[in-house]
Amino acid sequence: MSAEADTLLDRFGRFLADRLRTESSGYQPYTPSDPETLRRTLRAGDILLVEGNQRISAVIKYLTQSTWSHAALYVADALPEPDDGSERPRLIEVNLGEGCVAVPLSKYRTYNTRICRPSGLTPEDRDAVVAFMVERIGLKYDMKNIFDLLRYFFPTPPVPVRWRRRMIAFGSGEPTRAICSSLIAQAYQGVRYPILPRITRAPGQMTAQSRYSRREIMSIRHHSLFTPRDFDLSPFFEIVKPTLVYGFDYKRVRWERDPAQAKPEAEKAETGEKGEQQDTPAADSTLAANQASPASRTSDT
Repeated sequence: MSAEADTLLDRFGRFLADRLRTESSGYQPYTPSDPETLRRTLRAGDILLVEGNQRISAVIKYLTQSTWSHAALYVADALPEPDDGSERPRLIEVNLGEGCVAVPLSKYRTYNTRICRPSGLTPEDRDAVVAFMVERIGLKYDMKNIFDLLRYFFPTPPVPVRWRRRMIAFGSGEPTRAICSSLIAQAYQGVRYPILPRITRAPGQMTAQSRYSRREIMSIRHHSLFTPRDFDLSPFFEIVKPTLVYGFDYKRVRWERDPAQAKPEAEKAETGEKGEQQDTPAADSTLAANQASPASRTSDT
């Protein structure tokens, strides 16, 4: 292929990538965490899963049957503060069409997120994982594999559930590696930290479902493709929720009153106030009679 044709394919691939990054309308985050809470909770080496709202996000969610469509690695203060005084970038991620970039936590202040923390990771290996990602900032991905990109324009391909995730691995190239979480997985594989274990069964005890699971995992590993869902499912990553970290007490939750119950109570209270107002004149007359002068009581007798 000539250099000119190669350049044209790359340009067209980047055009497709821009279209796939178009944000979808109607995205409503359920319980997004504010950047300050995330910053206090996150530790270097943590993986932040994101429920994205881009066109490509919908495809990843569908194919992986998961809420999470994106992953970023938290590097704490490993990167310097910007000269312009803007927020320090503390996340490193790979974006389609952009490559490996560093972004601030506030980028995901309006998104649903989940923190996945490697359990028992040594400080030395944690630093190695962070350094691996920092060194790859600026890495670009080849966008010439347009056939790899075109399939993501069909968000709900008519294929059985068990084949959907395999579609990511089939015919994949650098664009798909940019979409998935392969670089983060590679950083952890570099320190021999497991993400998804190999499934082994004793002879004669392997079910059809476990055979499918094992083939699926081995296929994904063979193509060096890991999706955000893999970190969520991994038995070696702890799920950390900021609300629980800082001492959640359900007894202190102030629930909003149910309108259906609040109305009868309000009517009851209003009826009670009217009754008290009606009883007041009778009480006043009785009190006046009791306070009558002895002379008047004598004359009545």
